[in-house]
Amino acid sequence: MSVKVRFFARFRELLGTDIITEPKAGTSLAALVSGIAQKNKEGYDAIFDEQGSFREFVILMQNGKRVETSDAGKTSVVDGDEIAVFPPVAGG
Repeated sequence: MSVKVRFFARFRELLGTDIITEPKAGTSLAALVSGIAQKNKEGYDAIFDEQGSFREFVILMQNGKRVETSDAGKTSVVDGDEIAVFPPVAGG
């Protein structure tokens, strides 16, 4: 199974982008992002709080559809998924 993970803005600076990974079947969206983020402590700390939960401002998308961070632990990734992880969006 192959899944593409894209980090944006500050998260991209810390973790890179267009990461192709091969998770095991049944891997949750939360576990996938956590596993990649753990490769850089600053990147992990930017996305996850001290309890290992997504920070409230993190935006997750799976194949262009928003996934609430509270649902990420029970949302499985499947072959061909594209996951996007965004920091807070601001601008005008």
